[in-house]
Amino acid sequence: MTVIDTHCHAGGNWFEPIEVLEFQMNRSGVDAAVLIQHGGTYDNTYLFDEAAKRGGRFKVAVLIDPESDDPLGDLAKEAERGAAGVRLFPDGEFKTAHHHDIWKKAGELGLVVTCMGKVEQFASDRFKNILDASGDTHVVIEHLAGVGITDAPYTLFESALECAQRPNTTLKVPGLGEITPRPPRLLPDFRFDNIPPLFEIARDAFGAQRMMWGSDFPPSAGREGYENTLAGVRGHPAFANGDDIDWVLGKTAARVWGFGELS
Repeated sequence: MTVIDTHCHAGGNWFEPIEVLEFQMNRSGVDAAVLIQHGGTYDNTYLFDEAAKRGGRFKVAVLIDPESDDPLGDLAKEAERGAAGVRLFPDGEFKTAHHHDIWKKAGELGLVVTCMGKVEQFASDRFKNILDASGDTHVVIEHLAGVGITDAPYTLFESALECAQRPNTTLKVPGLGEITPRPPRLLPDFRFDNIPPLFEIARDAFGAQRMMWGSDFPPSAGREGYENTLAGVRGHPAFANGDDIDWVLGKTAARVWGFGELS
């Protein structure tokens, strides 16, 4: 099985250098990953330089400075440098360009939009209008639509999952530590108790072939640890049918992010 991590961070200033991420990937049997630029960093040079040293194992999703005088031009330059995607926000505004123009331009350049936000934002009419106006842009919704740790009823989450009605969307599946409180006692065997049915609800909306695992390394190290983010998804009953887990752990990501040689 090909395993691709679609949401991890590395940096020369914040978080951890890419060598730490590689150690965790190698230890856990992860073949490839998407490097997601972390908030507030608009110089993507570190990610490009480190990815270039590693023979196609990493794709880069950049950030564009919202205060730029030419964000559309900046986006085109990042695509020329080899970006696979750009990170945008549901309520993001740019000083000199309409947000719809940025989303559309990403699609024209063949860039995936990886979108971070809260569940309220993904459930909003504004975000769904963006998706409808950018039908040629593929949008990956991060962090299980930002649902986090929540209790039933899941009305807002279900509203956010209406985004699945747009064929240009896919959904990132995080480790269980993003949706379930850590147990008060960390027993020798990894496990979470009282796991809510959020993966099942999301699978019913998107289907496994439009879902992809993302570890959120290194923040996930403070929740359950890198290897356990993978184990929690790999062993989850929501993805036990047929080849569903193959799609969630690798095949969807290979298709969307262009890891064709790994599919």
